[in-house]
Amino acid sequence: MTDSGQDMSNFSMLDLFRMEVESQATILNDNLLALESNPSSSQELESLMRAAHSIKGAARIVQIDAAVNIAHTMEDCFVAAMNKTITLQADHIDILLQGVDFLQQISQVSEVNLDQWLSEHGQAIEGQSIAIAKILAPESAPSSPQQPSPSPAPSTSGPQKSEKLSAIDDPSEVSTLDTTNTAIETHQQTVDQHHLDQQNIDQVVTHQAQTDSPPQVPSQESDKTTIEIESQPLEQTVSHKPQTPVAAKDNQSSSTPKNDLTEQPSMALDSAKKPEAKERVVRVSAENLNSLMGLAGESLVEANWLQPFADSLMTLKKHQMELSKILEKLQDALAISQVNQVGEEYLKVARQKEQECREILGDRMSELELYARRTANLSDRLYREVIASHMRPFADGVQSFPRMIRDIARKLNKKVKLDITGKSTAVDRDILQKLEAPLTHILRNSVDHGIEPPQERVAMGKPAQGTVRLEAVHRGGMLSITVADDGKGIDPEKLREKIVRKKMITPEMASQLAEHELMEFLFLPGFSTAKQVTEISGRGVGLDIAKSMAQEVGGTLRATSKLGQGTSFHFQLPLTLSVIRTLLVDIYGEPYAFPLARIDQIFMVDKKEISVVENRQYFTLNDENIGLVAAHQVLELDDSYIKSETLPVVIISDQSNRFGLVVDKFLGERDLVVRPLDPRLGKVQDINAAALMGDGSPILIVDVSDLVRSIDNLLNSRQLNQVSADTDDTDIQQRKRILVVDDSITVRQMERKLLENQGYEVEIAVNGMDGWNAVRTNPYDLVISDIDMPRMNGIELVSHIKSHDKLKSIPVIIISYKDREQDRIQGLEAGADYYLTKSSFHDDSLLNAVIDLIGD
Repeated sequence: MTDSGQDMSNFSMLDLFRMEVESQATILNDNLLALESNPSSSQELESLMRAAHSIKGAARIVQIDAAVNIAHTMEDCFVAAMNKTITLQADHIDILLQGVDFLQQISQVSEVNLDQWLSEHGQAIEGQSIAIAKILAPESAPSSPQQPSPSPAPSTSGPQKSEKLSAIDDPSEVSTLDTTNTAIETHQQTVDQHHLDQQNIDQVVTHQAQTDSPPQVPSQESDKTTIEIESQPLEQTVSHKPQTPVAAKDNQSSSTPKNDLTEQPSMALDSAKKPEAKERVVRVSAENLNSLMGLAGESLVEANWLQPFADSLMTLKKHQMELSKILEKLQDALAISQVNQVGEEYLKVARQKEQECREILGDRMSELELYARRTANLSDRLYREVIASHMRPFADGVQSFPRMIRDIARKLNKKVKLDITGKSTAVDRDILQKLEAPLTHILRNSVDHGIEPPQERVAMGKPAQGTVRLEAVHRGGMLSITVADDGKGIDPEKLREKIVRKKMITPEMASQLAEHELMEFLFLPGFSTAKQVTEISGRGVGLDIAKSMAQEVGGTLRATSKLGQGTSFHFQLPLTLSVIRTLLVDIYGEPYAFPLARIDQIFMVDKKEISVVENRQYFTLNDENIGLVAAHQVLELDDSYIKSETLPVVIISDQSNRFGLVVDKFLGERDLVVRPLDPRLGKVQDINAAALMGDGSPILIVDVSDLVRSIDNLLNSRQLNQVSADTDDTDIQQRKRILVVDDSITVRQMERKLLENQGYEVEIAVNGMDGWNAVRTNPYDLVISDIDMPRMNGIELVSHIKSHDKLKSIPVIIISYKDREQDRIQGLEAGADYYLTKSSFHDDSLLNAVIDLIGD
């Protein structure tokens, strides 16, 4: 059976317990924090009581007594607070939050290690239960919830399956089964060994709960009810069998009445599928999936429209053929001087046919335009729905922050409030996951370094309670996230002094830095404005991690501050990692893509605006000197000169450097679907990923951070050449030609770039058969081939070449992921001159082999 298309049969009861704790712990954390500012709120208390009660019931089902005890004592506290016999203070909230932490820790332990973990932490868990119980009666011992008598494990014998839940402690748990049955019916859960037989679930219990809140049962006595659930229909198998009353639980103070609530194991059955090994589980709303299915159906219908349209064009072709024949007859008629009679008739008919052709063509063109618009609209809707399925609300990634801020503030004796705006803002799930650590660091810094102690704030005319604001919003096609506090801010002069003291720059340079340039030093590794290192912050690594994360996903992180008013950190991140907006440029005849988020500006710089100091070229922009660097040199391409009087310049930067990269020309902006490089290639210098253009041709996406580092290395090693815009009319000498044969687009392009950087002319083939056809029709100085390819593998290709009288002199290099000795021997015996592994991309093995065979 399924629930909303989800197969629940693979979930064990322990899995469902984990889901329950995950769901209810969020409710407990949120409402406990809200209760701190409004201790008498019945709405929060009721939610807390039900959450604790649900965890208790779920824990009892899976027989984790430690979790039952903690949840039970927490539930008692909430009931007492609802009855106004106690008031939960901040210290009580601390203890209850620690109880939530214990419950979460218990739920996260694997089933294999659970018993050992509980044994090792039993004393700590018992101490936590006692601490919670003391909230009710500080001088009394904690009450313990009655535990069910041991019940035999469910067993299956032959085709008959019998599962029993026996020795349930109090009759109110019949209602629990009732509620559980309702949940199971709702989710159509298939249950196996540890589950109830689904075929009989619909008839387990007919009694329905009268209220949403768990019923109260007198604490002084309870009846023991045994319920057996067999595999046959059970309309009448639920019976109440009074037993000898069990001993009453320890009496609570009369001011804190005991509320023994029924165990309601609502197991969060609407959670996502259980993940298989090493797979992530994602949650996509049913609405999103339904929309995707609908759009997929529409797309199929639209695609089926093409064939009838193509058939209709045959009519146009037929009319054109008829027109052609008529015109031929007209030409013949004119040749024998029958123009006055037969010729005029043929000419009239020809005009009619021509008019028909124009009308048909016009109709078909109109239909084609409508189809193009429909397809564009459908593609756009489908794209948006697919993107939406990969998005999560911002709230999913920040649920733990209010608790964290509260705990840190109490530890530092500060009063801090966290305001979160834009909880419903859609964020790419991968970006949301990556944001957790950076936001944690920045928020901790804000509380520790930014917000002043209450007495200091009051003396400055500020509210005693500080505010940290966390905002997420879509702005300008980007995800904008801001973390701002109303604390003391950063003194730019003290920051300037610290930079000089650390000998990062000279005092003269520091005095000339603008405020925004000073703030960039905050993101350097090991740099901190804190006077002392604490367990909360001050090590100088948090902001460096945050900056690195922003750059990793193609975004930016900036800081601004006003002394006495606070500090703000601004993330600008792409809306999604799967599709990015890029600037396309031409470099040496090949297109490259720069993520727009990593580009500062683009300019057309006139040659007259270029200045030279110490053999380095630069131009001035907004009173800032920006060094010019030729993209050809950084990417190690052949020198090529731009003939125009202006230079296309892409301005890129990192935390401490800014350069103007001179390219051949701008090609415009475009959205690209990111395709990661083959991980076996390792990190390709200056390249981050790849993509396909509309015509299917590949394009490399530049790693801007890596590119800036490469420029800086060239600069420091004094290998940076001047940018020249002079025309180079020297004839290009004949280059040696190499054929690269590989079915991997990534490998082909990497080999092509590597070889072209050394001055070779490179052509590519996509498989062995394609390579064989190419080598027979074009002259090549060298063939480089993979082994495993469709249609014809590399061994077969080498054998064909070496057995051909005219081609056998062409040297061949085999490059393969296979590094076994028998594979190498097989390749060499087939006739290959070299057998290399694809790790040769990272050293000079391939280039040395090429030079050895055909020279430079």
